[in-house]
Amino acid sequence: MPDQSHFQPDFFGAPDPKSPDPPSANTPLAYAIRPKTLDRFVGQEHLLADGQPLRRAIEQDQIPSAIFWGPPGCGKTSLAHVIANRTQSPFQFLNAGTTGVPELRKLLVIAENLLNRQGLSTILFLDEIHRFNKAQQDFLLSSVEGGTLTLIGATTENPSFEINAALLSRLQVYTFQPLSDQHIDQLIQRALTDPDNGLGRYQVDLTGDGLEALIRWSAGDIRQALNALQLAVQTIVTESHPTQLDARRIQEVVQKRILAHDKSGDSHYNLISALIKSLRASDPDAALYWLARLLESGEEARFIARRMVILASEDIGMADPQALLIADAAARAVEYVGLPEAELNLAHAAVYLACSPKSNAAYQGLLAAKKDVREKPVFPVPLHLRNAPTSLMKDQGYGQDYRYDHDFEDGIAGQLHLPEELKERRYYYPTERGYEQQVQAYLSRVADKRQADATKE
Repeated sequence: MPDQSHFQPDFFGAPDPKSPDPPSANTPLAYAIRPKTLDRFVGQEHLLADGQPLRRAIEQDQIPSAIFWGPPGCGKTSLAHVIANRTQSPFQFLNAGTTGVPELRKLLVIAENLLNRQGLSTILFLDEIHRFNKAQQDFLLSSVEGGTLTLIGATTENPSFEINAALLSRLQVYTFQPLSDQHIDQLIQRALTDPDNGLGRYQVDLTGDGLEALIRWSAGDIRQALNALQLAVQTIVTESHPTQLDARRIQEVVQKRILAHDKSGDSHYNLISALIKSLRASDPDAALYWLARLLESGEEARFIARRMVILASEDIGMADPQALLIADAAARAVEYVGLPEAELNLAHAAVYLACSPKSNAAYQGLLAAKKDVREKPVFPVPLHLRNAPTSLMKDQGYGQDYRYDHDFEDGIAGQLHLPEELKERRYYYPTERGYEQQVQAYLSRVADKRQADATKE
């Protein structure tokens, strides 16, 4: 064991994380069985297998400032505890959700004294670092740059979006993966057999279907699995009587799986992206699955409906003009009916949009027109298109020679409406999908009439 004589008590009066008290009956199981060494750590082999850079850094006590990025319950905080037990450096745990600048300032004063007097750089593990605002993150920057702190930030959110670029550029990002079923199984068995820190004092027979239920419910989050197991054991099992713990008993305790979803975070964007791309790809089955995931996660129905309304124009457009009406009707139903009944309206709209022919011709046309507006001169509105509400304007030629299309055969006057300088430009190119087939045929007749008119002139 490293010499711990220089380890400081926690800056804010909490117990030293290097020597935690033995767990009590009320201690969360996930905390109680946390590993203290790398050899006991389960998962993240791509980071911690023999020879991997992060493992070597931990073994050599050369920890870089870093971000641990991954979903809940994958081992980010557990690995921090392993590092705390191995390193010779002072180590402090903080949670960004409950820490402000005054606490940081106090920490930095002590850390600077340690660096100046003993040459020791403090390692700060900052959980939920994405909860720090820009000013708070900036406050840490100089200390990280100067070596006063080795910062390890843990986050479930994409650091590209949540961490200031200046700070992120000084941090090594390590991406953690959800734990596999095998990892969850291994940790559950460890918890069941550990008599000191786990549930070994109970006589629990966890059946195969009970284990499967825990694994399925956890969705790669070991904290969820262990919390459910602990609750089931403490409410059903007694120390003096062997008890079989099957899927039915697990379900009685758990009731409903809580899907990992932060409405402002990475999961939020990933799930809605999956839904939109499924709709775009005309895959109604995938669309319904991702819609169900969003709804079960508690996503705001109005947000889902808004994205469907956008897609109806962006990806379907004139291939099926009814798509926008259907999407808008679903959005209105969300406001009028509300959840849970409005889930039916969202499902209806999702299936319709997925099964509709697709065209982004209108969207692409808009982008092309906007490009011309930005890059080309500001051309005047042709005189024949100008409004002429006064006699003065009429005298100046406003509205002169304008042809009222309804006065012509097929309702087509064949007149030019673009500025003269852009008369050859086309922005909208209809596809041959869905209703746009008819649009293309109609626009061909318009073009023929316009060409004939130009020839006469």
